[in-house]
Amino acid sequence: MRRTARLLAGTALAVAAAAPAHAAGTGRLDVYPSTVVPGGQVSVNTAACGETGAATGDAGAVGAGTFMLAPSAHEGEAIGQFRVPPSAQPGTYEIVARCAVGDRQVTGDLVVALSAAHEQVQPRGSVKTGVGGGLGPDPVQTAAGVAALAVAAAGGTWLLHRRARGDGI
Repeated sequence: MRRTARLLAGTALAVAAAAPAHAAGTGRLDVYPSTVVPGGQVSVNTAACGETGAATGDAGAVGAGTFMLAPSAHEGEAIGQFRVPPSAQPGTYEIVARCAVGDRQVTGDLVVALSAAHEQVQPRGSVKTGVGGGLGPDPVQTAAGVAALAVAAAGGTWLLHRRARGDGI
């Protein structure tokens, strides 16, 4: 009985100790999308400011200035948006959010690229694999290959026919 009571008391203390850490948030600023082209819209969110906490964001490093993060209904997160200026240079920039209550500050990285990560470049032309394909651009080589295969097939058929008749080989 004592052992069970100690186990339950220890579990209760562990849960009580973990609850404030969870309520304090993740301690980071999430940036979506993490890679953007100049002129693109960026959303940021954090749970570091608590259930009803708002924050002031600073995207001055990329040239976007300050923006507000307002509390949302999504798991106690504060959410904000800003637009990357069209004149922004490619690189990695630190975005900062300061909670309205307390001295808590969180950061996240934003990568500005000349082309978006989801815009994939489609390949053009044929694949360069070395010797070439079955129907390459050289018709003489193609004809020579077909002739070699025909001779091999005829010779193989002739040998199998002689073997079946019992002529040797």
